[in-house]
Amino acid sequence: MNMKRVVITGLGAITPVGNSVPEYWNSLIHGKSGSAQISRFDASALKTRFACEVKNFDPLLYMEKQEARKNDLFSQYALAATQECVINSEINFEQVDRRRCGVIWATGIGGIGSFEKEIYEYFMAGEKNRISPFFITKMIPNMASGLISIKYGLHGASYATVSACSSSNHAITDSYNLITLGKADVMLAGGSEAPITRSTVSGFSVMRALSERNDTPESASRPFDETRDGFVLGEGAGVLMLEELEHAKRRGATIYAEMTGYGLASDAYHITGSHPEGLGAQLAMTEAMRDGGLKPEDIDYINTHATSTPVGDISEARAIAAIFNDCLAHVAVGATKSMTGHLLGAAGAIEASCCVLAVKNDMIPPTINLQTIDPSIDPRLNIFRPEAQKQTVRAALNNSFGFGGHIVSTLFQKFVE
Repeated sequence: MNMKRVVITGLGAITPVGNSVPEYWNSLIHGKSGSAQISRFDASALKTRFACEVKNFDPLLYMEKQEARKNDLFSQYALAATQECVINSEINFEQVDRRRCGVIWATGIGGIGSFEKEIYEYFMAGEKNRISPFFITKMIPNMASGLISIKYGLHGASYATVSACSSSNHAITDSYNLITLGKADVMLAGGSEAPITRSTVSGFSVMRALSERNDTPESASRPFDETRDGFVLGEGAGVLMLEELEHAKRRGATIYAEMTGYGLASDAYHITGSHPEGLGAQLAMTEAMRDGGLKPEDIDYINTHATSTPVGDISEARAIAAIFNDCLAHVAVGATKSMTGHLLGAAGAIEASCCVLAVKNDMIPPTINLQTIDPSIDPRLNIFRPEAQKQTVRAALNNSFGFGGHIVSTLFQKFVE
């Protein structure tokens, strides 16, 4: 079968460090932290009282008031990021076959904010209260993909992927497959998350997954540092427009990068913990490079999953050391969660966008807050810190690992005719 080539022709972002792609990229390059005290609710009684919140988000810039009222924040973020992506791509859906355009959207938790609010109010008020008629549609994880397809009249594949923190990287791989197999011309692939609620923060906290550096939230997310004590919860949305190459060329689209492969694997080890040697990560990165016809020495940048947890960072570092071994000095290793926090189901998409921008701009963002590398990490690992580095990026890997052992690695390269 003659596989179609897939290029990236649009990006959109709503993040804790900027509500557009230019703002997001500029913040990454300048090492800006999005972490601060939680403002969404009173967190004073919690062990963790900070997070990476989206700042100054106004849904009415992207939708009518009635539409905003009917939709959870995770869907609002999805619509906002997608609007930027569509404008950025300069596509006119009226002039393409919308039967061959679709959307695969990811989330790890979906409308948890709406769920928490409705259930709390219902039980507090007892029989005198009632559940909102929008409760179900606000809550279910597939609603963002449905809203996007409705807004743009896209009649191709439309569904949700849910695999915890790997969710949006899975959305990207599914979209890539549809195009390479000739089943779609254009796919909007992304993810969104709005998990900064009392129940979610409390839940992750009692798991001892979150950092408790309440006095210094801006430096709490510190992947690979020997003093890291957990991740910082984030929120937002990221989306990429994946497009079949010839379709993109016919409409004169700007091409940011080419997606050339991916790898999928499972740790099959523990519901929350990574395999000690990162076996799933090793398999996924190897498969992604095989897809793209590359060897370890061909990779210039890895955007790691690294969330700043004691176990997870070590596992991924060991996987990278095992696969790249003799060329570790050449491969730049970075962890942008040091700035954005962990966007859960949206992490893969927003970090894939970072990889695409790194390839396009030949620039590698820093890993901030890294003061002393954990001594159990192979010292040959080339972890970029604390400033951005200008260098040629021909190929970049993006890693995502989800609770349950779900592992995804996606591969992006410079576009060459």
